[in-house]
Amino acid sequence: MSGSALILIVIAGISLLLFLIIRSKLHAFVALLLVSLLVGVAAGMPLKGVIESIQNGMGGTLGFVAVVVGLGAMFGQMLEVSGGAERLAQTLIKKFGENKAQWALGITGFIVAIPVFFDVGFIILVPIVYGLAKKTGRSLLYYGIPLLAGLAVTHSFIPPTPGPIAVAELIGADLGWVILFGFIAGIPAMILAGPMFGKYIAKKIHATIPDYMEIEEKKFDKDLPSFGLIASIIFIPLVLILANTVSGVVLPEKSGLRSFFTFLGHPFVALTIATLLAFYLLGQKRGFTKQEIQGIATKALEPAGIIILVTGAGGVFKQILIDSGVGNVLGDMMASSSLPPVLLAFLIAAIVRVSQGSATVAMVTSAGLIAPLIETLGLTGPVLGLIVIAIAAGATILSHVNDSGFWLVNRYFGLDVKDTLKSWTIMETIIAIVGFAVVLVLSWFIS
Repeated sequence: MSGSALILIVIAGISLLLFLIIRSKLHAFVALLLVSLLVGVAAGMPLKGVIESIQNGMGGTLGFVAVVVGLGAMFGQMLEVSGGAERLAQTLIKKFGENKAQWALGITGFIVAIPVFFDVGFIILVPIVYGLAKKTGRSLLYYGIPLLAGLAVTHSFIPPTPGPIAVAELIGADLGWVILFGFIAGIPAMILAGPMFGKYIAKKIHATIPDYMEIEEKKFDKDLPSFGLIASIIFIPLVLILANTVSGVVLPEKSGLRSFFTFLGHPFVALTIATLLAFYLLGQKRGFTKQEIQGIATKALEPAGIIILVTGAGGVFKQILIDSGVGNVLGDMMASSSLPPVLLAFLIAAIVRVSQGSATVAMVTSAGLIAPLIETLGLTGPVLGLIVIAIAAGATILSHVNDSGFWLVNRYFGLDVKDTLKSWTIMETIIAIVGFAVVLVLSWFIS
């Protein structure tokens, strides 16, 4: 089959995927599997080969992603039920003072979203936003936008959140580089999209607590875990994973110390350590029974299961593209483009994101499409970490009415659609553009 015919098959497949998700409201997991089947058959693969590619794509992806996302979800659930998120917010607000509370909330969101899902973190912390707005008479957006920006940046850029984990696995990126570049790109993105934009938009839109929302102001509570304990448990896996990456660069290959850091800093080991510490220090030591901790862990896997399956289906799509030969043609075509790989990755993710709304689907679809280019160009090392963040940035841009996050903010802040577009959508776009700008600059020095 000619290269042009294979490219047409890919275009038709992506168009069908978007149609199934947007118009037919078919679940992303089923839509990705169906499109993968059809692309494989249309590309002339043997029918048995299509099935084998699906098995290999699903198994190869989930062998890593299921473990990491599952452990991360249980870790985050323990942080939620123990009151750790509230402790972080309260301590930082006290430290910064109410005049700079928006900075405290931005930092809180940034830290909390490392182990906790975006929407859960927002719902836990929004009463603090309500309490501050009620006390000061300011717009909810003055405090809410910084919190949202902190949550959104980390949710998109920094593992072990599912999006960057999925993309890193699909394109073969080292998580240490992803974490490092996620922080480098995420901090300026959070500052500009959070406290700075929040201060501006709060003057334009005076959002007040909606009548239909029950207000439960968070009080300081001596029974909450300490700030130091929560921060330590959150950062332990990140430090271990980064130590693994750094040791791989600075220590000789056969060094025993390097082997030790490689083992300890593998995401499986690092997150197992953090999760066990969370179970003991935030659970058992604080009065939870073993049965209660088990129930908390089980509950955490419910939302994680959906993300894991969608990511696995993204792995299937990638494998079909590679095994059918479409990937080679696609990779050669993109390699001949004058656009740098990080820009291509950003643009593909942005197009898919704006079209269908889900950041997760945008990430896994884009990773599947960009993987052949990475193979064609032989890209390895730090540059793959940059490509992960470029995809994450593209998958964050221009959140609008087809994104569940848009309506979450719309409801909790009592905004109409126009004002949600002016606040939330612009905030997300600032995060995307700033994050990508940092990645683009870094890519000029890293190859």
